[in-house]
Amino acid sequence: MDKLRQAIKQMISVSDPELDQFQSQCLSRSFRRQELLLRPGAVPNEIFFIEQGLVRVVVTDQAGTEHTIHFALEHQFITDYSSFMLQQPSLYSVQALEETQVVVLPRSAIEWGYAHLYQGDKLGRLVAEFYFIYQDNRIRNLYARTPKERYDTITDVFPNIHNRAPQHMIASYLGITPVHLSRLKKADRPKV
Repeated sequence: MDKLRQAIKQMISVSDPELDQFQSQCLSRSFRRQELLLRPGAVPNEIFFIEQGLVRVVVTDQAGTEHTIHFALEHQFITDYSSFMLQQPSLYSVQALEETQVVVLPRSAIEWGYAHLYQGDKLGRLVAEFYFIYQDNRIRNLYARTPKERYDTITDVFPNIHNRAPQHMIASYLGITPVHLSRLKKADRPKV
């Protein structure tokens, strides 16, 4: 939980005793490759902080096709935030793409943090702002940028993603077909 501790200290002013008490309510958990952290239909009652690993957020359409809507890497918080906040069943799956180590922040710990951490509300606001900005940029990219521009900037958001996630998932995230992604990658290779 050292990485969570470091992340929180970068966001807010917090004492070690406050952090100790907050972290005593959280737990470490490992997920195997392909294991689900959150299933559709479940009400999410925790937020995950990724210490090591890679996860993706997926929605499955009526035809059964999976659409990758988000990746999350080390030092990021992830869950279905809307469903978490509204305490409603999730439409999304959150899936580990590699062996993943997380800190589980149960709803009760988060509520305790809001009530007892000196800047607990600020911490929640900063996490929410980060996610809002990410989602807003995602929407802008999908509608205002070409597939080539989205491809060119994906590693700015998710460093080394091409070596960590299957290409069909990256293509889904970019809103293109795997064939189109292959063409973009081929065009990007230096000519010999």
